[in-house]
Amino acid sequence: MPTKWRRIPGGGPDGADADNQAPVDFDPFNPDPPEAATVDAEDLLRPLLEPDGRGLLRWRRQASNAPILSLENRFVRGRLDLRAADLMVLFRFENCRFEFPPDVREANLLGLSFRRCWLPGLKARNFRSLNDVRLIRCRVEVDTSRPDQGTDVLTSQTDRGVPNAAVNLTDAVVKGTVILTGTRINHPSGKALQADRLDVTGAFLAYRLTAEGEVRIPGLKAGGNVNFSGARLTNPKGFALNGNGIAVSGSLLCEVDNYRPGAPRPFSTEGMVYMPSMRVAGDLVFRGAQLAVDPSGEIAVDAWKTGDWYVDPHPAFIADRMHVEGNVEMGDGLRATGTLRMVNTHVGGSLRLAGAKVTVPRNLNPPYMDRAIHLDGSEINGDLEGSKLRTQGQFRLADVTVRGNVFVRDARLSHPSRDVFSARRSHVSGNLMLSACRMRGTIRLQGMTVGGSIDMQNTTVSDPEPEDSADWAVDLRSVQVARSVLLHSEGGDSFSAEGGVTLDGAVIKRKLCLAGSSLSAGKNGLALDAGDTVAEEFELTPTEVPDGRVSLRGAQCGTLHDNEQLWYATGGVELEDFRYEALDSPVPLKDDQQIELRLSWLRHAMRGYRPGPYDQFAAMLRASGNEEHADTVLMRKQQYRYEALGSGYRWFFGGGVRLWSWLQRWMVGYGYRPVRALAWLLALLVLGSLWFGLGSDDCADDAERFVVHGERCAVNMDDTGLEWNPVLYTVDLLVPIADFGNKGRWHMAGVDKWVATGFIAMGWVLVTTVAAGVTRTLRRNSAN
Repeated sequence: MPTKWRRIPGGGPDGADADNQAPVDFDPFNPDPPEAATVDAEDLLRPLLEPDGRGLLRWRRQASNAPILSLENRFVRGRLDLRAADLMVLFRFENCRFEFPPDVREANLLGLSFRRCWLPGLKARNFRSLNDVRLIRCRVEVDTSRPDQGTDVLTSQTDRGVPNAAVNLTDAVVKGTVILTGTRINHPSGKALQADRLDVTGAFLAYRLTAEGEVRIPGLKAGGNVNFSGARLTNPKGFALNGNGIAVSGSLLCEVDNYRPGAPRPFSTEGMVYMPSMRVAGDLVFRGAQLAVDPSGEIAVDAWKTGDWYVDPHPAFIADRMHVEGNVEMGDGLRATGTLRMVNTHVGGSLRLAGAKVTVPRNLNPPYMDRAIHLDGSEINGDLEGSKLRTQGQFRLADVTVRGNVFVRDARLSHPSRDVFSARRSHVSGNLMLSACRMRGTIRLQGMTVGGSIDMQNTTVSDPEPEDSADWAVDLRSVQVARSVLLHSEGGDSFSAEGGVTLDGAVIKRKLCLAGSSLSAGKNGLALDAGDTVAEEFELTPTEVPDGRVSLRGAQCGTLHDNEQLWYATGGVELEDFRYEALDSPVPLKDDQQIELRLSWLRHAMRGYRPGPYDQFAAMLRASGNEEHADTVLMRKQQYRYEALGSGYRWFFGGGVRLWSWLQRWMVGYGYRPVRALAWLLALLVLGSLWFGLGSDDCADDAERFVVHGERCAVNMDDTGLEWNPVLYTVDLLVPIADFGNKGRWHMAGVDKWVATGFIAMGWVLVTTVAAGVTRTLRRNSAN
């Protein structure tokens, strides 16, 4: 037989009796409800009970057409006890007030709905519902000072171990959607909502939820979205939202709620948002969220009291090991006063931090755990977008893999005297762009691998790490870049690094560009360290003279594009083993002036003699077919070498070295101008021939002692058949390694003797310098 439903005063499937109608202006939030609006909970449940034949009551078996128990504008006195009830009944309460928390623990109902109701709590542990569970625009308030007024949601002797929660949905199963829209839950001394392992087939909707106390949903499973948009969650001394290990088949939305026109309401928290190990099949959205923690408060997680350097003691958002298949949206006006911590996470889409502002107070004692954004070990399949980001604290993403691009444009990041942006050993498949930013602190990209370019156009970096081993404004040591590293200026702005730039050991497939940059050294004195850097092209054209040393030691490039400012760095330029194959603007074969200019740059840059840079300059010229200028460079190298040697001796020996250098330079160009030797030989031959040919010897007047031949005398009387020839005699003097039969056979006395000796010396000088030049030429040709 079909079940008969008895009317309930003021409620029932057919509506309320006219004589017992509750006042339409009943206010459920008035703590003193009128007696006319009161209904006993027992009377409300009596139609659902039937005797079991033993004098006891049991829940009535339901017909196939499940009824609805609807109650409006009533104060429910007594306990609404549905514990362990198995009823195919939909309970719907609207504009009602309850004396005690409704109890549906272990119950199996068709559905449960509260709209604009006041409740002292809700007990729904292990509850089962075949439809939605709704608390819409309700107010749940736990009065801990009056246990007789419904505060038995607290742990007691009879409910030992039961959480101190205003709304308890632990282990509940809802075959529909859980809706908490517009509800206010007030239980600051305990849990506002306890929903551990809640299983929801549909969505979990908490639009504009207001909660005083922890909202706890660890292990939640939702078949649709989880939406906290516009919610305000307050638990300053702990977790405002605890979603450890939740699984969401849709998206997790904690953003601005714009349902009411002109009155947008952001998701906001006072206390930590703790959601490690969560899995979200859609997007994770915190656009415009306001996340606040007390940086001076007690550390809420005992595991974080270890002093581990990688722990963030006061994070606003914790999502270690989370797995999100879609995008993670943390920008567009998001404000956080604690760390955004997402360590070892997986993001299937992009991570957006654009327009966010994250502030973490400065930690004065090491270890300095004042990271604003912490992404170590994470994997992002899309882009990382941080344009217009504002941070106070470190942006750390060490060992992160980004399969798209990293875009941080027009950002303001501040962490002075420490690392402000740290991405050690990270991999970026696309470009890493940190352009038009203002950074206070060190940009640390050591060991990164970038599939595109590193672009810091018009970025200003100041206040770097002061420690000697890390004293750099921009640290690009050992980076691997598939395209270019661009530290350049454009459009009137400039790239500026107050503390120096290091690229030691970097490998760049295309170009290293510092066009228009402004560089100044830190404590280590280096404005630019490009030692052992390898690139196809160096464009080292700063707009100002670098304030400090520039190191190109061991660097290699195909093309060098430079300017005067580079070579006039205030601390000089280190050029040992610097190799370049060509200049951006080749030196014309007849442009001696440019060679002299570049030689002056080299000499000024080195502040002393170093042979390697001159050899490299000459090798580059010779490889481009400019042999004449190459010899000029090598000749100048020898000149500077002798000058350096001369300055190392005292005045006597130093003068001899300088004289020897002068003779070689002007006579044969240190062997690089062999034509000069021929000219000197011809000139000396003419001078010697005239001197000895026009002059005479007094020995010609003493025929008894000498064999006189015209104006000259033979030395040995046995040397007969000799014929005096001043030209051949001069040739014999100038060529010391051959004897033409005149040298040593003619008597020379007085001035002639000294002149002959001088010609012999000049001959030796010419021959040895020519031999040296030939040796250098042969050695150079064999090397090539």
